[in-house]
Amino acid sequence: MSSFAKQVILITGAGSGIGRRLALTLAGEGAAIAAVDLRPEGLAALAAELADKPFASAVADVTDPDAIRSAVAQVSERLGPVDVLIANAGIGIETSAQNYRAEDFEAVIRVNLIGVSNSIAAVLPQMLERRQGHIVALSSLASYRGLPRMAAYCASKAGVNALMDSLRVDLKGQGIALTTICPGWIRTPLTTNITAPMPDMLEVEDAVQRMVKAMRQRRLQVAFPRSSAFKVRLLRWLPAGWSDWLVGQMLRRLEKKAK
Repeated sequence: MSSFAKQVILITGAGSGIGRRLALTLAGEGAAIAAVDLRPEGLAALAAELADKPFASAVADVTDPDAIRSAVAQVSERLGPVDVLIANAGIGIETSAQNYRAEDFEAVIRVNLIGVSNSIAAVLPQMLERRQGHIVALSSLASYRGLPRMAAYCASKAGVNALMDSLRVDLKGQGIALTTICPGWIRTPLTTNITAPMPDMLEVEDAVQRMVKAMRQRRLQVAFPRSSAFKVRLLRWLPAGWSDWLVGQMLRRLEKKAK
């Protein structure tokens, strides 16, 4: 029997991309899927695909704490208390210094970081009361250092890592596992809006299988693909001047290859 069988798994951003694939994969392993998304049409399509599986959905904006609390209450009433939260909802907007807009930065932070916080806040009290649960946050290799044209995205994901690190220590010994997942570029609707070079692109099916494996093993943090993870970790620990120079060199090489 799968370790996810009969578990209630709440997935934000479940209507498309990574969230949708996670929902389909975990439902196939016997989990009851609680899907939350801003767009009702994506949830309706997912409901049709999971018609013979335990499923509930709610439309909510993760940037609205009241809305996400209400959504959790709705799906919990149908399926039971949430066993696993996958805070997946996210957006990507290029934020380069040449065309820097505070509004774009705020929009990314509100979804990618505040949205994760709101989602955790909506399920954590009940997990603490039951002394069991698993919180999974979708971060990124972009969290390891700021990258050209991706200031807001990198900052938002670095914030997710810090949030999860803090909670992991605070919640030690209280029956709640935390997993931070840091993938590289994944081919989804989100990446279609970005023109920055995206090396080592993963297909969503491959990426989700790696995520599910990390969840099953209750890993504290996982980063992939390995080659890209090694590079960003190296950039993080090098002196700032060296790291900046290497990032510039990599960017120029990738842009030349793309032409």
